Amino acid sequence: MKISTWNVNGIRAREAQVLDWVEREHPDILCLQEIKASPEDVPPTLCALEGYWCTWHGHKGYSGVAMHLARSAFPFAPAFGHPDFDHENRIVTVDIEDLTVASIYVPNGNKDYPAKLRFLEALDGYVADAHARGRRLVLCGDLNVALADRDVHPKLRKPTQIGQTPEEQALLARIIDHGLVDLLRRHHPDDDRLFTWWAPWRNLRERNIGWRLDYVLASAAVAARATACDADRGFGTSDHGPVTAVFDAPLVTMTAAPPPPPPRPEPPPPPGQLSLFDQRK
Repeated sequence: MKISTWNVNGIRAREAQVLDWVEREHPDILCLQEIKASPEDVPPTLCALEGYWCTWHGHKGYSGVAMHLARSAFPFAPAFGHPDFDHENRIVTVDIEDLTVASIYVPNGNKDYPAKLRFLEALDGYVADAHARGRRLVLCGDLNVALADRDVHPKLRKPTQIGQTPEEQALLARIIDHGLVDLLRRHHPDDDRLFTWWAPWRNLRERNIGWRLDYVLASAAVAARATACDADRGFGTSDHGPVTAVFDAPLVTMTAAPPPPPPRPEPPPPPGQLSLFDQRK
């Protein structure tokens, strides 16, 4: 089984490249971030990608995530969902048997640093709860945090810069400590140039002067079956490179259609305002 994740930095600009990636890699699960498009604006060739169950969760010009599951590996329509802390269309999940896979785009925090911390803290609670319930997890995406100093090129290291701060690194480490394994680092333990994002100027990508912001985090039982995990610096024109994990066997066997996710509760009315459905006299 193969899982790929890629921050495309605009799905309409990367339509042909996503199609090329699917044709080349044939991922069983494809997670995309920063699609910058509402579902009705996604190119038709991708919106219902042949051979895949697809969901698009975004809005015009900003943020957004997507997930594609190969019908050959997942014969029944999956039930996609969004945790309560979903903010600005930044997370989509799917539950299949005891496995949860998520496509995640953490806020970069440059405009609203407290919102980034709140998202990471909520993600920490979500992972802790899933781990306590015995669910296996695969978290994919642009987490917008360099986990350690070595995950930023020496020329760009600045511990006061958002994305490198000790506070953010501690939060991401806490999330991983709930029984997760950083697959890219596990399979490249000695690579100090293991970057997935490069600022789009001064040929930084060609020179590999960047940050590692994109991850595949997997529960230990899942990680034990991973045979490879690699980042592709040479593919595409996004400022991020795809990351792909390969496993020695299917992670789950889909034997029945999953139940639909429960409806998200309606938000309470503002203070002092009765709900239209409040029949109390």
